[in-house]
Amino acid sequence: MPFTAPLQPGQGFIQSAHYLPSTVENVLWGRLPCATDTAVLTIDSGDEVTIDTLSHEGVLEDQGRDPVSYFAGHGVGRENVLDDAIALAASGYQRDPKVDGPHVVTGPIRIRGAKPGDLLKMTVLEATPRVPYGVISNRHGRGALPGEFPLVEGSVSIFAAVDDDADGSQVGTLPLVAGGERSVRFPLRPFLGIMGVAVAGSTRPHSVPPGSHGGNIDINLLTEGSSLYLPVQVDGALAYVGDPHFAQGDGEVALTAMEASLRVTVRFEVVPQSEALAAFGALVGPLAETQEFLVPTGMDEDLDEAVRKCVRAAISLLHARYGMDEDLAYAYLSAATDFNISQVVDLISGVHARVRVSDFEGHHG
Repeated sequence: MPFTAPLQPGQGFIQSAHYLPSTVENVLWGRLPCATDTAVLTIDSGDEVTIDTLSHEGVLEDQGRDPVSYFAGHGVGRENVLDDAIALAASGYQRDPKVDGPHVVTGPIRIRGAKPGDLLKMTVLEATPRVPYGVISNRHGRGALPGEFPLVEGSVSIFAAVDDDADGSQVGTLPLVAGGERSVRFPLRPFLGIMGVAVAGSTRPHSVPPGSHGGNIDINLLTEGSSLYLPVQVDGALAYVGDPHFAQGDGEVALTAMEASLRVTVRFEVVPQSEALAAFGALVGPLAETQEFLVPTGMDEDLDEAVRKCVRAAISLLHARYGMDEDLAYAYLSAATDFNISQVVDLISGVHARVRVSDFEGHHG
């Protein structure tokens, strides 16, 4: 996962013929696209797009809406602050923190021929860090332990640096004690917290709660090589990406994980309705796919109900894809499938199952 920091707009390696920078004109801040939004790029099914994404950390109002000053306080020079982050913060973009979310999303992208009933398959081909640092925040009383954390009044944002490990890989680092020299090191696994399609109607959804449109699903399996399938809700799909992470544990308990800007390359493919039904059944929400797993999801304000929805989605998937009897699928899931908490901090809790595709390969007598 090598990178040259910073990856400023238009600079460095751009993998695909289509490039979408995160200029003020190409992003939404705090809201997600709806049917009446105008695409900033139109492509064909199968096309790949290299997209710059921006982390909201460092540009938010409670951090001064001045990334140069904010990151200078953590020892980051102006030359290592992204120009597009500075431009967005200074642009006068009208965002109300009381009613809008924090996330910056790049898009929407129209995919020719996509229509309701189809699925949109978004495959992450590249996820390259644009800077060598990130931020982990606890704010709004919305982590897993509201009322207990933060330990002080207001918001707490923890700066996390990127360092080289002994084997040449890159790791995130946090001090064990504030101001101390000893640190904890953890692996980086860059992924997009937000991948989605536009909703029907003329109201842009809040960027925080995920749903059938995808959005802020925060599934950390969606690293390079993984795909997300989403039910198309409007003509052209109007896809978007954002909320870039360098690392996140399942649960994302403090409210955010290691948030930091990425350059990603995504392939967009329309799966026609007939093919989608044969492959997955009638999907009502996001479905992820990695080389090892099919990953159905469940989402609800109540975590227990999110688990139940995920189990139902997994049973339906096994029945549609493999013809498995539903009671046998239920038994299989209990014996062989992990159900993970995607996140518990986004108003709507998320759960995802990891169904091993190798268990269903070939014939087992």
